[in-house]
Amino acid sequence: MRGRGPQRAGRRVPPVAGCGRGQRRRRNQRLAPVGPTGGDGPRVRLTDPVPRDRRSRSRSRGRAPASYRYIDSDQGLRDVVGAVSSEPRFALDTEFHRERTYRPQAALIQIAWPGDLVLIDPLAVDVAPLAEVFGAGGLMVVHAAGQDLEVLDHCCGAVPGRIFDTQIAAGFLGLGTPALSSLYESEIGWRPPKADRLTDWLARPLKTSQLDYAASDVMHLLEIHERLAARLEELGRQDWAEAEFELLLERNRQGQRPEEAWSRLKEVRHLRRRDLPVVRSVAMWRELRAAKVNQPVRHVLSDVAVVSISQAAPRTTEELAAVRGVGEGMARGRLGPAILKAVADGLASDWRPPPKRAARTDAADRLRPAVGLVTSWVSQLARNRMIEPSLLATRADIEALIRGDADARLARGWRSEMGGEPLRRLGAGEAALAFDNGQLVLEERSHRPVA
Repeated sequence: MRGRGPQRAGRRVPPVAGCGRGQRRRRNQRLAPVGPTGGDGPRVRLTDPVPRDRRSRSRSRGRAPASYRYIDSDQGLRDVVGAVSSEPRFALDTEFHRERTYRPQAALIQIAWPGDLVLIDPLAVDVAPLAEVFGAGGLMVVHAAGQDLEVLDHCCGAVPGRIFDTQIAAGFLGLGTPALSSLYESEIGWRPPKADRLTDWLARPLKTSQLDYAASDVMHLLEIHERLAARLEELGRQDWAEAEFELLLERNRQGQRPEEAWSRLKEVRHLRRRDLPVVRSVAMWRELRAAKVNQPVRHVLSDVAVVSISQAAPRTTEELAAVRGVGEGMARGRLGPAILKAVADGLASDWRPPPKRAARTDAADRLRPAVGLVTSWVSQLARNRMIEPSLLATRADIEALIRGDADARLARGWRSEMGGEPLRRLGAGEAALAFDNGQLVLEERSHRPVA
């Protein structure tokens, strides 16, 4: 999502001026036209200003690309697939839009490997052959992979079996959840070009500044991977990070199941338990309809309408028209009968929602009044151990442990050792929270109350 410009076959274009803060491109510094050209687009040399302190830092094993190519032909893509499939690792990023569609619409796919970088135009070429790259076993290095995986799954029909998410890795190294630009600057002292948040990535031809921005997203990502992976290994946390990477892939494999769409509605907490089979049925119909017509779910039916329909459980067109968020037009239009059928299916369903809570344990009863304080201690513990707090545990994770849920994250693996077991001792009365020098401290309980 940051970058540089393309190249015309066989012709090198002089480097663009540096893109550091406060630096501007001079008016007469223009690159060759970019965008669809009937073949692979122009090749543009990347300017990579090296910070003064860069020489003293460890050198990347893979050569950073000095230029990139704009790929908008089938042959160009086949060449890329052949080259990247033999690489042990590659960096990837995507640009996409989803404001007006149910599925994300890929607008650009950026791939970098040692010595080369390409921008692939999915509007000009079928990118399904990239599935061959993903099946070749190479490691995909990506930053904040969640949505990129969804984009690739949709436009290529596949995702890699192995990934390294630099944002998650940073979280295990005390760097928080940084934006890629922040990670570039903190790790290698490089400031990538900024982008306009309102950029229309589906417009053609793309501007040089847009392509510059896009290319920079992957330009040094392999070097960032090397640095972060080395530090994870030093700290013995590579297994922790890899487990999170695998969890991301598993979530993508599962996707968003239509029958669970109701649980993603914020307003559902205000419904009576007997209304839930109807809201489940209506929300599932909306999800399937949105996928069929490729529109955002709220364009099909608003959240307010879904909840209001579930409360009213209308059986006739007139009753449906009176529901908030529906109205005469929708009720008497082609969607009205489908909505009424979804309501009827919900009323007739023998589905019942899962129990709200697991059976409470004695420890849960003791800790419940102090969940806020316990959450603060867990966050502090994570920061002291140089871990992004949400990677150790969220408030929901803490409540799940307190309830005694069998699948609570804090009850397994490194999380149990670091936070789960101390919390168990706290709930059992074996330990107590205290303040010491402005910090919460979990310590052995003396069993001598002071008040």
